[in-house]
Amino acid sequence: MRVVLMGPPGAGKGTQAKRMAEKFGMAHLSSGDIFRAEKASGSELGRELAGYMDAGKLVPDDTVVRLMAKAITSARATGGLLLDGFPRTVAQAEALDRQLAQAGKPLDAVVVITAEDDEIVQRITGRRSCPACGKGFHVKFMPSAKGDRCDACGAKLTQRDDDTEAVVRQRLEAYYRQTEPVIAYYRDSGRVNVLEIDGSVAPDDVTAAMVEAVESLARRG
Repeated sequence: MRVVLMGPPGAGKGTQAKRMAEKFGMAHLSSGDIFRAEKASGSELGRELAGYMDAGKLVPDDTVVRLMAKAITSARATGGLLLDGFPRTVAQAEALDRQLAQAGKPLDAVVVITAEDDEIVQRITGRRSCPACGKGFHVKFMPSAKGDRCDACGAKLTQRDDDTEAVVRQRLEAYYRQTEPVIAYYRDSGRVNVLEIDGSVAPDDVTAAMVEAVESLARRG
């Protein structure tokens, strides 16, 4: 099974990707993790990547495609592939289609985790962390027993600078602007199942819905 997982920031995509990869024995290929590892390796491609990332520039499609093609070719998992954070543009989606077609292993599904913008804003802006011990909290869903201090070590909790409503809404706008054409590309192709999963429910319920959707596809062959 070869699946692309998409979803806005704060929708729980990372958590669900790990669960799905474990459940089905898939290779979880996160573009963010792959970029960071390649950059840290000091390879020629890694240095090229660092030049864009350190300057705060978008990594060009051809560089992204080369990195992900390398990771896909190297992946070893009996359950297939779970692509997380790739493709992000139609050009990347077309390149992925070509690579998978050449291998005779076309994409099976695109799973899109959805959630209302206000729900995502609440999730992200409420996040807090302890700078001393690293424990995470949420002001609404998982508050500290000691208010604005860590209930494990007593240090004052902090919020990431980019976890503000204005920044989150900018990130959401960028996500929709970037990914809606990709989703439309897959829908219009008629070759790939595009499945929407409600990400506003409890994480375990999201996982159950995703597992059922993927297993249903597998049964249909």
